[in-house]
Amino acid sequence: MSTKDTLAELLREHGRSYAEEAGITLRDKPSPLYQLLVLAVLCSTRIKADIAVDAARELFRTRLRTARAMADTDWQTIVDALGRAHYRRYDESTATALLEGAEVLLRRWHGDLRRLRDEAAGDPQVVRELLQEVPRIGPVGAGIFCREAQGIWPELRPSFDDRARESATALGLPSTPEGLARLVPPEELPRLASALVRSSLEH
Repeated sequence: MSTKDTLAELLREHGRSYAEEAGITLRDKPSPLYQLLVLAVLCSTRIKADIAVDAARELFRTRLRTARAMADTDWQTIVDALGRAHYRRYDESTATALLEGAEVLLRRWHGDLRRLRDEAAGDPQVVRELLQEVPRIGPVGAGIFCREAQGIWPELRPSFDDRARESATALGLPSTPEGLARLVPPEELPRLASALVRSSLEH
């Protein structure tokens, strides 16, 4: 199968970003950026990605779409929302992490991750380091955020983590971020990165 055919099949079967699946219309605005951060927090535990996505959708249905709304809610409301999405075992600790993370975001960047971006001054490594000031966000969570945000923050391009690159190699696609980035338009990079991760998880 040619690279073009492999790519087309990959995107047809798996080409939906995790942000899209969580119902996030990603734009360079405080609310959708915060929602993406919440999704990254939820994906940072040893739990299936589809459960993390369901948990994000449930939190957003509960109107917890901004750092201020999250900080102003009570812990039990968050635990209950996570429970409805079957986000078990980690529901209580994650509720605490989300509350603490909202406070960090409000204190450090006034609830607006664009201010974090400004502080990083165009350096993607600094973006990753600053994201890790948020409770529960480590290198994996920061990578998830950057993978999804690269469609709107050009300085993060190309963001393909180890799992995505290994998946690309297994499929016979380029194995470097730069090589993968040449396969699709810049705005499609999150879809390609997510598709590679989904393909890896499926196999």
